[in-house]
This record gives sequence, structure tokens and C-alpha cells, in this order.
Amino acid sequence: MNPTSTATADARTLDVPGARLYYEVRGTGPVVVLVGAPMDADSFAPAADLLSSGYTVLTTDPRGIHRSPVDDRDRDSTPEMRADDLARLLMHLDAGPAVVFGSSGGAVSALALVQARPELVHTVIAHEPPLDELLADRDELRVKTDDIIDAHLAGDVVGAWRKFLALANIHLPEEVFQQMFAGERDAQTEADDYFQHAHMLRPTTRWCPDITALRSAPTRVVVGIGEESGGQLCDRTSRALATELGVDPTMFPGGHIGFAEDPASFVTRLRAVLRER
Repeated sequence: MNPTSTATADARTLDVPGARLYYEVRGTGPVVVLVGAPMDADSFAPAADLLSSGYTVLTTDPRGIHRSPVDDRDRDSTPEMRADDLARLLMHLDAGPAVVFGSSGGAVSALALVQARPELVHTVIAHEPPLDELLADRDELRVKTDDIIDAHLAGDVVGAWRKFLALANIHLPEEVFQQMFAGERDAQTEADDYFQHAHMLRPTTRWCPDITALRSAPTRVVVGIGEESGGQLCDRTSRALATELGVDPTMFPGGHIGFAEDPASFVTRLRAVLRER
């Protein structure tokens, strides 16, 4: 296989209850889904291109984000709803049982999918799921999350992101922070950011996995953590999940978004994890 090869993405849509799901298909072979929340399909495109040599790779914009419009933008996007979207996509493509790699909120969606439809997923890789409810300081985390949301909805976008990064224990150089969050942003970025804070962040971080269901499912459950994420909130939540499931965490290159930071190294590691089954 040529690790630098790319594949043309076939862009499609699927109508699901309350939304139209945008998704992309690349490559041929066993099916691997790469999903985030709020990250869209574009966030995974470089990794998907590399992985498509040997796999059929599905990526998608989660409902309410970018090219996946919802009928009601005042309705929350819950992990259960996003899991149902993934189930419908897999059934529409007759693609199950598949590998589902979910990162951040997408990892929560993927775990919810395993709980609801384990027969559709033979391996789930939950990469840094923000499962605050598994931690002893969950009450404090709820209060701080509400404060982030309130600040954002009040119009203090920059302040909200400073609070978010502080809670996540993610440190960015000031010039990087200014470039990412304080500069001029296009209308789509603003809309996605608002939807994430208003309708995704709280339902995602307050979702509590059914450990018994996950342990008894026929699905192989892998808990992924970035090698550079030590001490961050999602490092803590991921290790808590691994402990509850009785598995050792699997380390991946980079940090919380290692798949975007260094796609080649990340995909090399992902291929190795997929071969372990």
C-alpha cells in the first residue's frame, strides 16, 4: 500500500429524522467510519484519504453542523440522535458490521451506537470521549460547562473559548489562540460554533455510558488517547472509561485532534490497531 495515496471523495446525502446527513465515501475494502462532533467530514479528510488505500472510509458532518442541516435548529443534538444517524447511514449503505472510529464528541456518538445497535459495529475506537460524568469532580465540571455555554450565548465568544480551553487543560500560544478564535470568522464557522455550544456540548458531556451494555456487547471496544494529551480533561475521561471497561488505553500520535495534526502517523497507528482484531 502507498501511504501517501489519496482517493476521490464521493459526496452524498441521506435524509434522516429531523435532518439531512451529508457524508463522503472513499476507497474500497472493509468499512471504517471516521466521525467527530462537532468536527465535520473535512476535519477527517486527510486521514480518510490515506486510510482509503485498503478500506472503504465513510466520513460525515454531524447533524446541525456544516452541510448536515436540521429541521429545527433550536433542538439539541444528543449522542442518541447522532448514533441513530450513524445506524441509518450504515444500514442505508449495507455497511455493517463496521469499524467506527469516533473522536471527541464523535466518540460519544460511537459508544451510543454500540449501546443501541451493537450488531452494526464490530470494532469501536473511542478516541478521547469527553465523558465528564465518569469523573469524581463531575459536579464542578457541569458548573464550568454551563458557564462556558452562557458566555458564548451571551456573545462573549473569545471568553467562552478561553474558559473551554482552561477546563480542557489545553494550552495554546496566544498568537495561535488569537488566530483560531479572535479573528474574523465566516458565517458557517459562526453558525457551527453557536450550534455546538447551544445544542451539542451539554448533551455530549453529560451523557453517561452504560458500562454493562458496552462490556457485554459483541463489539470490540478500544479506548484511544493522544500521546500528547497527558493531564488534559479528555485524557482523564478516557482513562476513566478504560478503567470501567477493564481495558488498557491505546495510545495514538498527537493530541486531541491528532488525526488532523499528523494524519500520516495517525493512520499508520490506526491501521495497526485495526489489524489487532
